[in-house]
Amino acid sequence: MNASPFAARVPLVRIDATDAGATARCGRTRFDLSRDFRLVPAGLESYAFASWQPVHYDAMVVAACIEFADRSSARPRHGWAREFQIRVPVHDVERWRDRSVVSTLTAVLQHLTGDAWKFDFVRSRTGAPIPDAEVLALQFETKAVIPFSDGLDSCAVAGLVGHDIGNRLLRVRMGSKAIGRPTRRDREPFAQVPYSVRAEGEASARSRGFKFAMIAAIAASLCDADEIIIAESAQGVFGPALATTAHAYADYRSHPLFTSKMTTFLGSLFKRSFRFSFPRLWHTKAETLREYARIANESALRSTRSCWMSQRLSSVEGVHRQCGVCAACMLRRLSLQAAGIAEDPRTYVCENLHAPSLDVSAAPTFRHLTKAFRAYAFAGSQHLFQVAALAHPSMRGTLARHAVLVAECLDQSCDATKDLLASVLERHCAELDCFLNHLGPQSFVNRWGGGSRG
Repeated sequence: MNASPFAARVPLVRIDATDAGATARCGRTRFDLSRDFRLVPAGLESYAFASWQPVHYDAMVVAACIEFADRSSARPRHGWAREFQIRVPVHDVERWRDRSVVSTLTAVLQHLTGDAWKFDFVRSRTGAPIPDAEVLALQFETKAVIPFSDGLDSCAVAGLVGHDIGNRLLRVRMGSKAIGRPTRRDREPFAQVPYSVRAEGEASARSRGFKFAMIAAIAASLCDADEIIIAESAQGVFGPALATTAHAYADYRSHPLFTSKMTTFLGSLFKRSFRFSFPRLWHTKAETLREYARIANESALRSTRSCWMSQRLSSVEGVHRQCGVCAACMLRRLSLQAAGIAEDPRTYVCENLHAPSLDVSAAPTFRHLTKAFRAYAFAGSQHLFQVAALAHPSMRGTLARHAVLVAECLDQSCDATKDLLASVLERHCAELDCFLNHLGPQSFVNRWGGGSRG
């Protein structure tokens, strides 16, 4: 066996996923499918369609193995990449060993996570679970599915697309919110992710994009839809890929480069065509929110959640709030302000962004203003400035190079893509200027960015 070209430079992680009663080989980390991978009965029931096949369950297991590897294996202190060798038991082993499936799977994961991946598919010794419920029937022909979380973009874009195509849009629940979960008496299709994975140790979690795309594709396969809608607006698609920090690998979780490769993999796996669409790709988040507010009650937007911080880190007197200063919260607050939508300051731990310091901005009874919290706050504000900096004329070369890559995925010219990218970044920059002027020159956010830009 030839040595891997990555072996001398990155940590090698060997993982064996095992059926019940089986053991991992010597020197391998065990991912016990009977313990670390848990099917959620109510969630699995919401995938109960007549077209259910073992490949759908296998796809969940493969996605779970990838999630376990990514989340349980710390990245190196000096560098980014890891190399994974994973053995996975599947039922349709010939399908998973197909050269086109293996090559496109490793290609999409390497692009998405920045790691090297190698898979060994073996025959499962247990039967593939079948959703234990009556077959769900859809009353309407399904045109598209949308991965649906508790965030602003999900709420707004599902509302906008649903306004156009009605019941032909199906929402695939990706968040943890209890609303929308099925019951035995009144079940809805795709009402939650049908499995959970027990893993911890690595926070970057770049494989999350693969998990969401795979679950959405399974749903699309079961209801015979060919379109998967990505709800992100321009800042969420291009910002993480273009405005990277330190040694971190570019984040492509909602990017056309990732979905293009995912489309190829899914076509090889399911033997049918899917396409990912970006209805708000060339709009800012604020523009999307403003358009949604014209056709729907904006109060639904206020009930969404953008912050990823846990209740332990982001609670005030026992009430879980959004932190208000991470990158997701800062973009949320900028966008709502630009869209003219007001929020209760108590939505956030850091209630007052007009304040001269982070300490003063936080709720008086907040007790977790740690060094890590401060670091996330600073990084959150800097991300807004870094994305805005991409609109400067000196960055046109960077945008042109990125446009070359994106244009092919979107089937449009490089010049048109470059112009669209430059335009939407300029509008983000203008929204940021208005936001900073609204906060005032004494705001700690303004001072962290070097003063008001307007």
